[in-house]
Amino acid sequence: MIRAGIIGATGYAGGELVRILMNHPDVKIVWYGSRSYIDQKYYQVYQNMFQIVEDVCKDDNLEELAGQVDVIFTATPQGFLAGLLTEDILAKVKIVDLSADYRIKDVSVYEKWYGIEHKSPQFIPEAVYGLCEINRGLITDRTRLVANPGCYTTCSILTAYPLVKEGLIDVDTLIVDAKSGTSGAGRGAKVQNLFCEVNENMKAYGVASHRHTPEIEEQLGYAGNCQVTVSFTPHLVPMNRGILVTEYASLKKKADGSLPSYEEIKAVYDKYYAGEKFVRMLEKGVCPETKWVEGSNYVDIGFVIDERTGRIIMMGALDNLVKGAAGQAVQNMNLLFGLPESRGLELVPCFP
Repeated sequence: MIRAGIIGATGYAGGELVRILMNHPDVKIVWYGSRSYIDQKYYQVYQNMFQIVEDVCKDDNLEELAGQVDVIFTATPQGFLAGLLTEDILAKVKIVDLSADYRIKDVSVYEKWYGIEHKSPQFIPEAVYGLCEINRGLITDRTRLVANPGCYTTCSILTAYPLVKEGLIDVDTLIVDAKSGTSGAGRGAKVQNLFCEVNENMKAYGVASHRHTPEIEEQLGYAGNCQVTVSFTPHLVPMNRGILVTEYASLKKKADGSLPSYEEIKAVYDKYYAGEKFVRMLEKGVCPETKWVEGSNYVDIGFVIDERTGRIIMMGALDNLVKGAAGQAVQNMNLLFGLPESRGLELVPCFP
């Protein structure tokens, strides 16, 4: 059995990790780390785990934990892992980090967008960006540190990746309009996330400044081997879970001056995703809905060609706590230990 420790086990992403790993046949959780609930029974924090998890919450002592487990999941705020990680820890254990500490390769970009000093930039070069559908070949049993992508970024990147990779769209025209459920903001008490603030309301936030922007730009830039600058606007919507992105870009015309057909665009998506377990290309004319992926590790993608404007409208949906966080982290763990990638992730979406 793989011995796993979770630091941040009482946050929403950490709680989802517990839910998924409890049903993973090859994993035993031996450390439920939580700074806020030390010595409390885990089920007293999440009552849905009553008579399922009897363990008590422990602290976030990364060094002590590293000597007791095979893999650590850090579902923690930005800066936590970067402030504690050492070579001695990485020599003992594999880490899947759900924060942004090691996602962005240029440390100056990280520090600019997150507004904090990076305490261990020496580990950034070896961290693998854990978007499995793109970087699967880089995640092996020799990998020590995986930077688990963000929820907005996973959906935004996968939705546009094949067309950027194949040069079918003008990346300078790419606009990403994204909607998220409130769990994406975390479990901490914030006035703007109170029921009365969120219910019957919808609002944009982080306009032209959201910190997932450079992550999207960097990864799509690798795909297209070019500089990518996107307009990214996230919105908060009154639902618990889910991400829906709608992306707009100008299609590049073919040599004869015509736009690529639906069949040609679909063939490009199929080239990259036909064999992917967790990416579902929807049928023509069908647009993704968050309800269709809720509670699962799937990403649903669809697109429409707007002949009138010469643009393509790409749409993607995922569960921000599963494929956007915990499920993807388990996907990465499976690759790290040579297990089938979908192990423990055969989660059927909940409906309604």
